[in-house]
Amino acid sequence: MGRHSLQCKSGPRREVPSDKPRPALLVPPEVVNVALHKIVTTGDTNKPAEELLKITDGQKESDEANVVLLRKGPQWVQIDLEKPCEIYALVVWHGFDEPKVYHAVVAQVADDPQFTKNIRTLFNNDIKNLDGLGVGTNREYFESNEGKLIEARGAVARCVRLYSDGSTVARLNEYTEIEVYGRPPK
Repeated sequence: MGRHSLQCKSGPRREVPSDKPRPALLVPPEVVNVALHKIVTTGDTNKPAEELLKITDGQKESDEANVVLLRKGPQWVQIDLEKPCEIYALVVWHGFDEPKVYHAVVAQVADDPQFTKNIRTLFNNDIKNLDGLGVGTNREYFESNEGKLIEARGAVARCVRLYSDGSTVARLNEYTEIEVYGRPPK
């Protein structure tokens, strides 16, 4: 089967894994990771705030010290950028210590921390609507040390939220790092 286990094989709803590096992140000048060291919240009420800070600390190694585990079932993490930013891309690292595919991955942006104003979906591979946000049309993908690049095309928003519902390896949800590439407010 090669480098992927039977439970991680490719299919019509999954991207074919590539041995080539992911395409370069192409963004306008002055774009930086506006999520670095920002506050992270989650729907998993058992997670202490200091542990969630690992998701925006800049550490992308998939080891026990850097990975945040969330409960089974649909879970979300949210980054408050504090002010509206012009966002061009997100890069998310779940757990990539072994070949796995995460389910029901949805990336959204909104204008407020309560996530009620001007919600826009940037990526949705939730083909079973497990997150309750609608059926997605994007394909599932294999996690890698490069992270998953999600285009945002200059969306202006204050908050970023990512959903997931376990992987081909475990029902728990893992997050290692999330980067949000945007223009900081002036």
